[in-house]
Amino acid sequence: MRSAHFSNYVVGLMAFTLVLLPFCKIPETDESGPNIIFIMADDMGWADLGCYGQEYIQTPRIDELAAAGMQFMQHYAGNTVCAPSRCALMTGYHMGHAEVRGNFQAQPSGQMPISDEALTVAELLKEAGYATAMIGKWGLGIENSSGDPLKQGFDFYYG
Repeated sequence: MRSAHFSNYVVGLMAFTLVLLPFCKIPETDESGPNIIFIMADDMGWADLGCYGQEYIQTPRIDELAAAGMQFMQHYAGNTVCAPSRCALMTGYHMGHAEVRGNFQAQPSGQMPISDEALTVAELLKEAGYATAMIGKWGLGIENSSGDPLKQGFDFYYG
């Protein structure tokens, strides 16, 4: 039973992972900022990774990243469902001010996009000289909408 649960867990994690991967800093001075890899997964609890105490599911690569970097010990989802939670992460707004407050579908397909006016963390990272990439579930607008990740500060998007 544990094996089937683990397989479902891994498939779910892979299917719903959002990875912010500003993978290189463009050197403008002798000082360089840190590389940032932010992994966000739907329906993953704080104790589901080895670096946070999980003993049954092995996550050695993520544990290595955590050991060499920063762990968030008081980081909470912005909402109980995915699109508003992602909106909170990308814009920094709580649900009282966020543009996306539910998992609303937009036509022809996809979820309601954030607006052109929305300022995202990816745009701020680009202003700071980072190259940015987003790989995985975006959920804040489809291609060619105002919420297209390539219009929201990402240099590369695959999802």
